Amino acid sequence: MSDLFHLEQIGGVRVLRLLSADGTNRLTLARMRALLGGFQKWKQTPEPVIVTGNRAFFSVGADIQEIRALTGVAAYEFASNGQQLMHEIHSFQAPVYAAISGYCMGGGLDLALACHRRIAAPNTVFGHRGAALGLITGWGGTQRLPKLIGKAQALAMFVSAKKMDAAEALELGLVDGVAEDPLADAVLRIEATVRSRR
Repeated sequence: MSDLFHLEQIGGVRVLRLLSADGTNRLTLARMRALLGGFQKWKQTPEPVIVTGNRAFFSVGADIQEIRALTGVAAYEFASNGQQLMHEIHSFQAPVYAAISGYCMGGGLDLALACHRRIAAPNTVFGHRGAALGLITGWGGTQRLPKLIGKAQALAMFVSAKKMDAAEALELGLVDGVAEDPLADAVLRIEATVRSRR
């Protein structure tokens, strides 16, 4: 899995860093299966998880070239794997944070929305660009986004492919905080929550 994501431990927190050769962290079928397997394994011994990418990209979402090549059963499997992954994250018994920098687009936004909390760097750009390609997400984003930012703003993102920066995302409630180092901020927030429950 070393070419799909990297896992490290910071105290009692698992840090899952998305990896790809081009740095864009596309959610290919192979990467989704690896992530799904990880969360299914970790729920046996749940600890807080932070999902992150790199400075320029959290994730640009699904691989469009891979989607174009799908037919029939393979397309169903692709959609099903994405839905399963988002469900496993959303229902995970320990806190799951997304520490987001750079582009968080399409399925990458769905991934961030499935997490329980989101911390963004100032350079973060959110968007669901599927509308520009004649696509709409099937991974739960259409249900989760309106609950956070309202139906009107969510429709603007889904239908007109509107992009949103970190400041607007914080104002509307899409993210819980903006920090220069979102990973460090997420670790501090999780540690504070753990201390308060003791």
